[in-house]
Amino acid sequence: MSDRVSSIRKKEVHYSNFIKAVTRKGKPDYLPFYEHVASGGFMDARRKSAPGFTVSDDNLEKYVDTWVGMGFDVIPIEVAPSFPMPKVEHTPGALSRTSEESVVFTCREDFEKYAWPDESNPFNSTVFEKAAKFLPEGIKLVAGAGGGPYEWAAKMMGTIGMSYLLADDPELVGMIFQKIGAIHVACNRILAQMDFVCAQRQGDDLGFKTSTFLPPHLLRAYVFPVYRKMAETAHQAGRPFILHSCGNLKDVYEDIIDCGVDAKHSFEETILPVYDFKAAYGDRITPLGGLDVDFICRKSREEIREYTIKHIEKCFYDGHWALGTGNSLTNYMPVENYITVLETAIEITG
Repeated sequence: MSDRVSSIRKKEVHYSNFIKAVTRKGKPDYLPFYEHVASGGFMDARRKSAPGFTVSDDNLEKYVDTWVGMGFDVIPIEVAPSFPMPKVEHTPGALSRTSEESVVFTCREDFEKYAWPDESNPFNSTVFEKAAKFLPEGIKLVAGAGGGPYEWAAKMMGTIGMSYLLADDPELVGMIFQKIGAIHVACNRILAQMDFVCAQRQGDDLGFKTSTFLPPHLLRAYVFPVYRKMAETAHQAGRPFILHSCGNLKDVYEDIIDCGVDAKHSFEETILPVYDFKAAYGDRITPLGGLDVDFICRKSREEIREYTIKHIEKCFYDGHWALGTGNSLTNYMPVENYITVLETAIEITG
């Protein structure tokens, strides 16, 4: 199946085409693809292999090969910072987790005794190095730290716990965000030294359907200064910086642009279709992906083709867009439906 997609590429893939689309400097030779993440279930189905795929040392060659086989010129990969967290047992088959299950900070004493990772070794960077050994010529990684500053803070304080601490001890909340942010910046410094990384990225879901989780003034105080430092680190290395964030971010898009973010991923049509985002902000930040996951999962091949063509016409007229889903490649997405998206794009753009 992988040969079927890669073989119909009319032009040789090269990561520079993705970079042109993201930085809005020049027009790529073809429409590049981008995804934030693919689930283990999608990987299993794509490779027609036994269930249980994980991005681990033993599977890195297969991981790289799967993206290459789908015609990608950049491969997404992330490694979580080495934050010590409590071990949580989950009920087999459970579909969700509680917001307070991984809390490590409830007071200043918790903060003072916490074993923060050393900024000189903030995560397992060898994963990127091992993956790079399997990269074909012309293909590079888009790499980042797993989980963003807000997501880690919400996990470490809990959603409810953070709410209480914002009222009882906002200074402590700021201290926690500052430490988490320093680790993320340290991760980006390491990535900036890796020649096989062509762009740096951060996933950090800031909102839901109607608004951000934290009000904008708190994001400006705690989160956006970290994004700005991460973007600066990437730019100093000559790399673009990409942000993946779900939710309704209408009140902070200008802030995100001001942080130096070059491209934004994750779009939900019920919030803001990707082509509307492009019309409003596309001269200052590049949209990535945006095709509705539910539509791809449920519709016929012909409907998916028409839907893909519509997005190409509305988003790639100037070359500054990369094709992909609005969120991720899920366990329940039919692989053949997604391949239809990719084949349609290759047929039209090369």
